[in-house]
Amino acid sequence: MVRISNLDLIKILENNARESFVNIAKKFNVSETAIRKRIKKLEEMGIIRKYTIQVDPTKLGFKIDALIGIDTTPEDYISIIEHLKAMDDIKNLYSSTGDHMILAECWFKDSNELTNFIKKIEKIKGIIRICPAILLEKLK
Repeated sequence: MVRISNLDLIKILENNARESFVNIAKKFNVSETAIRKRIKKLEEMGIIRKYTIQVDPTKLGFKIDALIGIDTTPEDYISIIEHLKAMDDIKNLYSSTGDHMILAECWFKDSNELTNFIKKIEKIKGIIRICPAILLEKLK
């Protein structure tokens, strides 16, 4: 019996979520059915939650990819998260420990859009600090 490592299978899918089951099966020297069943099981267990794409924002005309640290008053934290989740400008939103309570990844066409976005979120009740950082290059 051939053992298929979940981590090895996930690495293949992380590299290319569109990799065919047949090609994956060849890499493990197992049947396509074995791969199909394993992936279905990983989905049912919630290990694989969704399939997505990785986008190069510059090719869509966004010159600024910013990671914005946001700090809030404790009593407004939940309501601010809900407010930020509803904003289309925010591509990814994270709660975090460390320097900031919330991290928001946003894409902007230019620095004026970034400035206008910061001015907009400054007006949200309970936000006490905003620290934008422009990402220069994705290294991994």
